[in-house]
Amino acid sequence: MTIVAGPVALSSNKLLAALPHEEVERLHAQMERVHVQVGAVLYEPSKPIRYIYFPDDAVISMLAVAGGRMTLEVGLIGREGMLGATLALGHDSVQVRAVVQREGMVCRMDADQFRAEFARNLHLQRALYRYTDTLLAQAIQIAVCSRFHVLEARLARSLLVTRDRLQSDRFHLTHEFLAHALGVRRVGVTKAASALQAQGLINYSRGNIEILDPVGLAAVSCRCYEIVKEAEQQDRPASFV
Repeated sequence: MTIVAGPVALSSNKLLAALPHEEVERLHAQMERVHVQVGAVLYEPSKPIRYIYFPDDAVISMLAVAGGRMTLEVGLIGREGMLGATLALGHDSVQVRAVVQREGMVCRMDADQFRAEFARNLHLQRALYRYTDTLLAQAIQIAVCSRFHVLEARLARSLLVTRDRLQSDRFHLTHEFLAHALGVRRVGVTKAASALQAQGLINYSRGNIEILDPVGLAAVSCRCYEIVKEAEQQDRPASFV
């Protein structure tokens, strides 16, 4: 990770943007701006949380880990939220592995400083309680999706969620990363991606993905995508500004 020297500029993070301006400035004064690279592991299961992260243009995947090797993505965090929300619930560690899916900038804050701010800041409490509820709804729906839906539909859902986080139809995701996220073998990802490409929904080459038909991809995706999206819109904190 690369720390950008100097005062932290106002973040484009939407969770922070929903807070009163004076509270945002107070938080920023205690943060440092960091560039995180693809594949960087920010959290490991059961390890103490040292920092919390508010992404600007980076995207972070939360992976449940079984047996030390098998993984399944249970959440995806972009500028709409934060990594480390479990601190708001009184936990000092997490039960997931947090891996950077897309490199970019984040604002990070020392865990102890965050705890102190959370204890005094009612606006931050309200925003994070709503956000943790959204994360839980996302994890539950992904668990249902992984158990009952075919891989092609699950891949379509994953690509649409990534598109929403990045706000772009073009992004880079390797077969290996998608296999870890979906809890399947790479050959399964290859077949599912080929099927979506054959239908003219995506273009996928060497990990470079372009969504050609978002509406068509949503039609192929299972209902889980819309359920998670609706939950996020309902729980989005109103601006205090």
